[in-house]
Order: sequence, then structure tokens, then C-alpha cells
Amino acid sequence: MNALKRSSQVAYKRWKDRNISFVTPQTDDKSVLTVHEEQPGIDEPSDEGVRTIQEQVDLEDSKNRSSGISETFTVEEAVEAIGFGSFQWKLSMLTGVAWMADAMEMMLLSIATPQLRCDWRLSSWRVAFITAIVFIGMMISSSLWGNISDKYGRKVCLILCMMWTLHYGLLSAFAPVYSWILILRGLVGFGLGGAPQSVTLYTEFLPVKSRGISIILLGVFWALGAVFEVLLAMVVMPTLGWKWLLAFSTFPLVVFAASCCWLPESARFDVLRGREDKALDTLKYIAAVNGSSVPTGRLIVNTQTERGRIKDLFLPEYRKTTLLVWFIWFCNAFSYYGLVLLTTEMFQAGSPCSGSGNSNSEPRCSLECNDLTFPDYLDLLWTTLAEFPGILVTLWMIDRIGRRKSMAICFVLFSVSILPLYACTQRTVLIVFIFIARACITGGWQVAYVYTPEIFPTATRAIGIGTGSGMARVGALITPFIAQVLLKSSVYLTLSVYLICCLLGAVASWFLPMETTGRSLQESTQSTMEQKNMERPHDSETTSN
Repeated sequence: MNALKRSSQVAYKRWKDRNISFVTPQTDDKSVLTVHEEQPGIDEPSDEGVRTIQEQVDLEDSKNRSSGISETFTVEEAVEAIGFGSFQWKLSMLTGVAWMADAMEMMLLSIATPQLRCDWRLSSWRVAFITAIVFIGMMISSSLWGNISDKYGRKVCLILCMMWTLHYGLLSAFAPVYSWILILRGLVGFGLGGAPQSVTLYTEFLPVKSRGISIILLGVFWALGAVFEVLLAMVVMPTLGWKWLLAFSTFPLVVFAASCCWLPESARFDVLRGREDKALDTLKYIAAVNGSSVPTGRLIVNTQTERGRIKDLFLPEYRKTTLLVWFIWFCNAFSYYGLVLLTTEMFQAGSPCSGSGNSNSEPRCSLECNDLTFPDYLDLLWTTLAEFPGILVTLWMIDRIGRRKSMAICFVLFSVSILPLYACTQRTVLIVFIFIARACITGGWQVAYVYTPEIFPTATRAIGIGTGSGMARVGALITPFIAQVLLKSSVYLTLSVYLICCLLGAVASWFLPMETTGRSLQESTQSTMEQKNMERPHDSETTSN
């Protein structure tokens, strides 16, 4: 009896050090084993209580061993066992529609603003502010949507932000004056700030082997949205004008609204919130759709009440990573949207070479009031199609050389690609190098979308993506004043800003402290810290014994 008592105390001490306790199931579902966080300061149970827990666990283990059933399984193990199948393809379609909507709302900024400049006789800084106000809304809301996603669920967050965007996207098509377009597009930006949470939801249903490729392929929907927006503008803008373009651009949001009732909640989120029955039902449903099965045994549920806290991103284990990831998102958005806006501005201005015949003079863009012509739309379409080869190259790199090196290479190649733009080149050469640059920055940003949800645990994954997206919107907020205002004064200086920014982004990518290729998703901040610190105490304990 004394030996049993000492064994129970040792077992309890190990559980206490890890800050969790095993509790027998309280529901009729015998396939759920709940793991709760212990709150500091609670008295330890009596020896009898400890012995009871030990006996119960030993009894269940012996039953499982005798019946050939695995002892326990986690959501991560269940997702791996279920694999990639029909469910993930359906989820790809629905989350992809959300990405198409985001891409179209962003792309129309560069297409509609030239006509707004002419219709309302706007100065360059007023035109830039129409673009900037959308990013202000996104910057303000990104962290808020991330917090909602971590606290109330990925499904709730995504549906709310998409419905918000649909509502104000339609209303902005009726804006009568400049002030109203600013207010309504700002509210559209507020809704779009939650669009990256579609990646959070999508990531948490993907097995490790297919995660990187699947998220990169999700970028195909972004590229399709951008291409569809240009094609739509080619038809609508010359005949119906910018208001109808804004209205028709909400079509993917209408599709999402009609289909979102199918959208499931993340099983990882349900596990973290303590909804073990719901998580298990979701896993069983996915297994049925995929024609596979959930692992036999008992589901381990690790609950964490404190979720979605920005301060958790600055724990010692994550501080450096958080700051570098934020800067990488900033550089990606600053350069991507800068290049999109730069493309239309340079096409609208005609030849970038103006002024005297001196070959040493700096090229300038006049940025006068000129509507985009059919050749302009065609060239814009060609540069937009660059996103597809960018995605294909990234698919080849991401699992071969890793996430960090892939981002660094994309940043460097973008910087090299814009160097020829310093010269007074022909329009065809200009299109070619803009095509290459856009492919590179698209690929790099897609890798950032893969890396970010992989590096943060479930408890802070949405707020990690949300704050990263918020930093991206800071870059997107600044870039119109570079690509649309500074460009009027100096092409050289404008290009130099983007060149330096991407070189710094390459350095930040190289110095990220952890590579996530092949790494399982972590569930809670506590479990992540325990995973890093558990082995040394365990080894010392073994040595002492």
C-alpha cells in the first residue's frame, strides 16, 4: 500500500509540473478524455484522491491494451489518420471563394481610381486616400477579427466579416460623392480585415504533408479573383462605369453567403474550448466524407480559457518570431499593392520617358486625367496572370528548401526584377519585368500565409494571423502615397523604396528562428512551452532514479 501511495504521489507530481490533470469523462461518450488547465493556488488532492485517479487510468489502460485499442489520440493524430479527401476539397472551394472576394475588392482599387480621378477631378493625394482608407479599415479590424476567431470560433468570425463586406460593398456602389466613397470603402476594408481567418480555419483541417501545398494552392483563388476583376472591368468600365463594377465585384461574397451554412467549426478550436463532443462529431463527419475513420481510443482535450491574447505573442518563445513575421507581412503587402498600383499608374501615364531628350534625365510620370484604355486593361491582365507562375514556383520550393528560404528568395528576386524599371524602357520590357516581379512577391506572400499559422499554437493562431495581417495593412496603407504620389515626383526614388524594403524582408525571412516544414500544429501556449521544456526535467528525474 505504501509503495502504491508513493507511486501515486510521483505520478501526480509529474502531472502537476506539467500543469494539467487527467479527468475521467463526464459524458456518455466514452471516447473522450479531457485534459484541463489547472489554476495555480488550488490545493493538491488527498492521497486517496490521487490513488483513485491512478487506479482509474490504470484500469482504462489495461482495458485498452487487452482489446487492442490505442490508449488516446489527439486532434492532430485524428486529422493525420483521416487524411486529405473530399472534405478538404469542399473546404478549399468555400474558403477559396472568400479569397476571390478579397482579391477582387483589392484589385478594383487600382482599376476604379483612374476613372474617379477624372469624374470628380481629384488630386493625386485624394486618389491615394481612396485606396488608403480601405487599408485603414483593414488595419483597425485585423486584430479584432483575430481575437473574435480565437475566442468565439473561426466559423463565426469568417461568416460575420464576409457578410459585413457584402453589405457595405453593395452600398459603396451607390456613393454619390467623394466623402461617401471614403466612408463606405473604409467599412468594406473593416470587413476584409477578417478574410485571412479563412486560412486559419483551412489550416486546422489539413494533414502535415499536404498543408504547405494546399495553402499555396489556395492562392490560386486569389489569382483567379484578380484576373476575373480585370476581365470584368474590361466589359463594365467602358459602358456602365465604376459604380456597376463595385456592385458586380461582390458576386463571390453572394456565393459565400449562399454556401456558408455548410461551413464547419474547427475541431481544434472546439477541443481548446472544451467542446469535446462537438469536436469528435466534426472529426467523425470528416472521416465519413473522406471514406476513412477516426482513430480508436479516447480523444484528449486540452482546454485553455485564455485565448486570443496579443500579449501571448510576446512570450519569450515567440517574441522574436512575432516581430519578424510582422515585418515580413508588412514588406509583402507594401510591395505587392505598391506594384499593383504602380502598374496602372505607369500604364495610364503612357511612356515613362518624358521631358527633354537627355538620356541621363530621370523618367517621370505625368499622371494626368486619362481613363484606362483597352490596351491598358490587356496589359494589366498579363501582369495579373503573373500570379499563377509565382504560385507554381512556390509550390516547387516550399517543401524542398523550406518556408524561410522560400520567402527570402522571393524577396530577393522581386528586388532584382524591378532594377530594369530604372531605365527608360519600352512598354513591352516594362510589362515583362513587372510580370516577373509580381510573380515573385505573390509567391513570397503565399509562403507567409503558410508559415504564420504553422508557427503559432491554436490558442493564438488567429490573433497571430490577424496581427500579421494588420501589419500588412500598415504597409498597404503607406504604399499608395509612394506608388501614386511620390511616383509623380521621382520614379527612381519610388523604385528605390520598394527595392530596399524587399531586401530587408529577405533578411528578416532568413533570420526567422524556426523552420516549420513537417512540423505538427501546436494546440495551446502551455502545451508548446511544455513541449520545449519537458525533456530536461524528465531526463534529470530519470537520472536521479
